[in-house]
Amino acid sequence: MSLSLARLDLTQIFCDVDDVYREFERLCEQAIPRLPCDGQPKTYQSRLSISDVMTIVIAFHGSGYRTFKDFYNQKVLPDWRAAFPKLVSYGRFIELMPWSFMALVSFLNTCCFGKVTGISFIDSTSVAVCHSKRAKTHKTFKGLAGWGKSSVGWYFGFKLHLIINDHGELLAVALTSGNTDDRKPLPEMTKDLVGKLFGDRGYISQALFEALFERGLELITKRRKTMKNALIPLLDKLLLRKRPIIETVNDQLKHICQNVREACRRQTFAAPQSLQFPRQSGLGPDRLRLPPR
Repeated sequence: MSLSLARLDLTQIFCDVDDVYREFERLCEQAIPRLPCDGQPKTYQSRLSISDVMTIVIAFHGSGYRTFKDFYNQKVLPDWRAAFPKLVSYGRFIELMPWSFMALVSFLNTCCFGKVTGISFIDSTSVAVCHSKRAKTHKTFKGLAGWGKSSVGWYFGFKLHLIINDHGELLAVALTSGNTDDRKPLPEMTKDLVGKLFGDRGYISQALFEALFERGLELITKRRKTMKNALIPLLDKLLLRKRPIIETVNDQLKHICQNVREACRRQTFAAPQSLQFPRQSGLGPDRLRLPPR
């Protein structure tokens, strides 16, 4: 964790974020209420600015901490008061985070996308919002999330669509329901792209290929086993083998930057890896019966 935090430049992050937020605030003409309220909107501001909130949120995703609560209570409050002298409690910070969402989206669209190089890769990944057994009782994203199926099985949640260039930089992002076809958001995501776009077999569509080709974008995918073989240029074949680079980007975003967290239950005791006992099974080292030799 210390190595990841040492690479973060809080001053640079805050300067970039603050410039974007000032422009965002000017465009909105300060018509958005500053704080959550019931009834008449309040005109006073929180002592912690939205730019500070955005900086801390961005720093968390590059810190290496597993949960934001541990990051805020163990790192931000004890060590970052010099950089943020008007820090608030953890509970109050959680209340302020939703009010920075639109500004973070503006920051993503303004500063976080790479350049179009003519070689792009597209893929989608699952974003589960709860365990599949609790999907019927889930209320937070009711009406928004849906059932989807990935290579590892069924899930209830959303589908994250990404397009990157050959350097691994983001070019376009879209979030849809889990039951959305991978090809549906593709025309809107690729409106500013040209060159070659490499995807998996889920993007095979003759109509989509022709529509993108008219705009100067060639969609290249692997062929299904039931399809006839077709000649493909050697360069395109080699670039198609580089498509798994986007899988690395998905893993970085989901598991290293903690944009998607999988719920886990704490064990009551730490058992050796060769002897893991269920939490409520009633079995323990003293009641474990080994089979006869």
